[in-house]
Amino acid sequence: MRSEINQMSIKFPSRSSNEAFARQAIAAFAAQLDPTIDEINDIKTAVSEAVTNCIVHAYRNEMGYITLGAKLYDTGEIQITVRDKGCGIPDVQQARQPMFTTGDAGRSGMGFTIMESFMDKLKIRSREGIGTQVTMTKQIALRFGQK
Repeated sequence: MRSEINQMSIKFPSRSSNEAFARQAIAAFAAQLDPTIDEINDIKTAVSEAVTNCIVHAYRNEMGYITLGAKLYDTGEIQITVRDKGCGIPDVQQARQPMFTTGDAGRSGMGFTIMESFMDKLKIRSREGIGTQVTMTKQIALRFGQK
């Protein structure tokens, strides 16, 4: 049975400049688990994609708020949530397909695919007009001497 050892939550406006802030905040928080450089880069990349989706798709041409939360467990697992109160996703299954995008031609449509490839688990809950919550988990390899 796993036990929670720490948690955090921050809320910030959906400005593109806050994507870098979210990457650094999650990296600093995850550092408690002593991840490798590759593990921390995986986490930062997945969070970057999730936050960018909120900025580009959830709020489109308006300002809103994004909540980034994380929990650490004694098993070495980190669970991250990225939540918005934007327009929601009409069809989550379709949105999860590689190359699908509701953005302009400059968008790759690979956000959820990237999140899924860098994290161990990905769960997406969304309701139109209510918002979207992405929950991602990653197991950090326990080092010698850790529980």
